[in-house]
Amino acid sequence: MLTKGIILLLLGIILFNLFSGLFSMLRQNNDKPMSHYLGRRVLYSAVVLVLLLLLMATGILPHNPRPY
Repeated sequence: MLTKGIILLLLGIILFNLFSGLFSMLRQNNDKPMSHYLGRRVLYSAVVLVLLLLLMATGILPHNPRPY
């Protein structure tokens, strides 16, 4: 249950960075460029992907063998 909470927290951070990049793009005078926030979003997405693969490989997070 803790691992699912961590994944949800990281997904929330990804959404926050996505919308921060949007607001940075829409504002005229911004302190950080849009690429800063979008780069962080890509980094956190890669972390979530590696975490999911690691958890599935160790058996902590079971996968669905038959999805239909």
